[in-house]
Amino acid sequence: MQENSPAERIYNGIIKENPTLVIVLGMCPTLAVTTSAMNGIGMGLSTTVVLTLSNLFISLFRNIIPDKIRIPAFIVIIASFVTIVDMLMEGFTPALYAQLGIYIPLIVVNCIIFGRAEAYASKANPVSALFDGIGMGLGFTISITIIGFIRELIGAGSIFGTPIGNLSDFMPSIFVMAPGAFMVLATIITIRAYIINRIEEKNGTRLEVVHTDEDGAGCAGCAFKDNCAGKSTKIETAAAAPAVSAAKAAAAPVNNAAANTEASAGSKAATHTEASAGSKAAAPADASSDNKATGKEGDK
Repeated sequence: MQENSPAERIYNGIIKENPTLVIVLGMCPTLAVTTSAMNGIGMGLSTTVVLTLSNLFISLFRNIIPDKIRIPAFIVIIASFVTIVDMLMEGFTPALYAQLGIYIPLIVVNCIIFGRAEAYASKANPVSALFDGIGMGLGFTISITIIGFIRELIGAGSIFGTPIGNLSDFMPSIFVMAPGAFMVLATIITIRAYIINRIEEKNGTRLEVVHTDEDGAGCAGCAFKDNCAGKSTKIETAAAAPAVSAAKAAAAPVNNAAANTEASAGSKAATHTEASAGSKAAAPADASSDNKATGKEGDK
């Protein structure tokens, strides 16, 4: 898929950078309101609407908003759409609104919305920002709906508020409590990571753990590393690096020994040559001295 295309942005939000299962943002509503699948759908869709519209308008005004006041400007835009959604839900879905309660107004400070506004919408064109909001919103909606479905089924013995026979009498109610939310979330994150890692390893597209930016700082855990200036390499390169290093380390002592042997042999040869040359030079000099001394004695 072409980078920043609508399809790529939606795929990125649902699978690659899922805000709940990969980036792990927005944990407060994820853990608090997912006691049922219906709550998950309501919270997810309301967040999707706010996320999509705020991304679009932040992208449209990105060249107008001064950098020094961008955060207050983002808050004003997001809060405006949250207020609209809050009033619409109170008027048209009062039962769901009562179930979600304070978590609808708290969408204003949802980390998913702020994260996408700062990391993507404020730097991208309006069309890409719009579909990025849709993708991230759908990823969030799908994730918390699945969590709510599992918790409701195992903890309450019902699906979308409809009881399944007498199943509720035999279900562990801990799954509709806080500990159950953590257990279900952790299980889904683990399963998703295992499946994606196996697929990426099979296709040879999985990135190594080490990821550095231009300054060399580690940013492997950064959720936005694909959109920054960081450098990353394929897993084959990462796997080959230790083998190459080991081969170099193993060859180093042999090379050093050979170099030492050559140096020793060279030193010995040079010493022998110098000694030979010194002896030859000394011999004629001594002979000449002896001849001169003999001549002088003859004259006497």
